[in-house]
Amino acid sequence: MQVIIHAGAHCTDDDRLLKTLLRNKQDFSRYGIAVPGPGKYRDLLAHSFRAMEVSEPAPDAREILLDAFLDDEIADRLILSNAFFFGSKRQALYDGRLYPTAPARIVYLRKLFPEDRLNVFMALRNPAGFLPALLGPTTPQQMFDIMGRQDPRHLRWSELLNRIRIAAPDVGLTVWCNEDTPLIWAAIIREMAGLEPGQKITGGFDLLSTLMSGEGMQKFRAYLHKHPRLDESRKRDVIAAFLEEFALEDELEEELDLPGWTEDLVQELTEIYDADVTHIQNMPGITMIAP
Repeated sequence: MQVIIHAGAHCTDDDRLLKTLLRNKQDFSRYGIAVPGPGKYRDLLAHSFRAMEVSEPAPDAREILLDAFLDDEIADRLILSNAFFFGSKRQALYDGRLYPTAPARIVYLRKLFPEDRLNVFMALRNPAGFLPALLGPTTPQQMFDIMGRQDPRHLRWSELLNRIRIAAPDVGLTVWCNEDTPLIWAAIIREMAGLEPGQKITGGFDLLSTLMSGEGMQKFRAYLHKHPRLDESRKRDVIAAFLEEFALEDELEEELDLPGWTEDLVQELTEIYDADVTHIQNMPGITMIAP
């Protein structure tokens, strides 16, 4: 079985991706793709992770979990989504490292599903926006307690991905930039489901509809209706053009307010993030979904 783990990150899609996946649940089932509701696996896997901190999983753990997840559904691809797979928001950053528990959690998943092919999907986000969204209102002392003596300029998503690769080299890693998500939403869904590019899905514009005015969405859909043979690359260009004209500014603006942060620091973090993304695109064993 192919087991797809969507592990967030926190403060990216806020379960919108899962909601779109669930909208396709019935159609996906015809292709042997299972999308169980989160109530069937989130607490159960969290309990399993806690138990594995002190002991190995039982020999029949996989069968017990799959019975609970699938509820008699027959599938050869299972999609599980939870931004908390790698820990709570409080555990997402410690001593200047992103998701320090992630490698251990991946190893736990490998032990729970030893016979299966695992692929982890994860959105990356510019630390200039990720840290304020993750930490919320923070005092200088709280910031120090969380970051330790580490400078936010030292944060690298590539460092996290490298730790995961070392811990579980046979686990696939597929990532994308959260900033690109409105342009590649449908592509992410298809990649998770193992579908061909351009294959019809429900909710391919679910995220876009939250970022664009009603007038803009109406004109966008009318444009697609008049140009039904657009390839995916051209369609992304069209989405970008309509967002530029009809975007809801309140939905796109980010609050970048943390103690001691300046516009220069935000710019520097953004440049570091862009360079890190370029590095990740060249890392072996990692698939990057990009516009």
